[in-house]
Amino acid sequence: MTFLEFLTDPWQLPFMRRAFAVAVITGLVCGVVGVYVVLRGMAFIGEAVSHSAFPGVALAYAFQGNLLLGGALAGLTTSLLIALVSQNRRLKEDTVIGVFFSCAFGLGIVLVSTQDSWSTDLSSFLFGQVLAVGPEDVWTAAGLGAVLVTVVLLLSKELVAVSLDRETARAAGLPVMRLDLILYAVVTATIVMSLEAVGNILVLSLLITPAAAARMLTERLWAMTLLASLLGGTGALAGLYVSYAYDLAAGGSIVCVLTLLFTVTWCLAPRHGLLARARRRGGDVDAHTAPEPAH
Repeated sequence: MTFLEFLTDPWQLPFMRRAFAVAVITGLVCGVVGVYVVLRGMAFIGEAVSHSAFPGVALAYAFQGNLLLGGALAGLTTSLLIALVSQNRRLKEDTVIGVFFSCAFGLGIVLVSTQDSWSTDLSSFLFGQVLAVGPEDVWTAAGLGAVLVTVVLLLSKELVAVSLDRETARAAGLPVMRLDLILYAVVTATIVMSLEAVGNILVLSLLITPAAAARMLTERLWAMTLLASLLGGTGALAGLYVSYAYDLAAGGSIVCVLTLLFTVTWCLAPRHGLLARARRRGGDVDAHTAPEPAH
């Protein structure tokens, strides 16, 4: 296969065109939303929401309902409970997340254990099935993604203020609890729309990795948001190419490519990368060991 064939062959197949569209849209949206998750230091919430969707999916599976709808309702319920309980200042947010995360996941395991066998639908929820999306899924992802990005961009200043210092934001008159609820709801919706691309188990990587890589490259919020969305979309696109070329799992390929992008960024970022810090340390050592000029 020539390089040109590698680039063009997948686009000849309708299911691959749909997969590319959904994966790239998901990567772009996760990049934007992930910036606010990373700035707030709440990466654990992505894991919690994705796993708290598990009991909703298991319940929907038991009653032959819509798995994504069941997961969305369970994830949203857990997110709202976390946001409410986190208002108690004696409990840190990650502590509350840990309580609800473990409870929800345990409940999901109990519900799944009541079933005699797993279906393909349940496996698709856990591991993703982006190659099986239909035309309506593309439009749903595009519409939902546009709404989510619009919400976080309109509330960008307020969300950043709450992320940096909740008490100062509260003293400034910002509706901290309402902003918490909005952010948790946005994260939940983003995770649910990402399930088709990478599945429940790997969705945290799609949400966090592009934003973490962008944070290594810039301090400016607008630049970080732009870079994270570009890295998310590019990683999803490249991951699907790798999946198609080597007949690998699509979700896992996307996550591996994103991790590779983060690793390269972590090493080569101009100011905060591993090599840049090593050069600065070397310069400091040289400055301290240089001989003093003769008088």
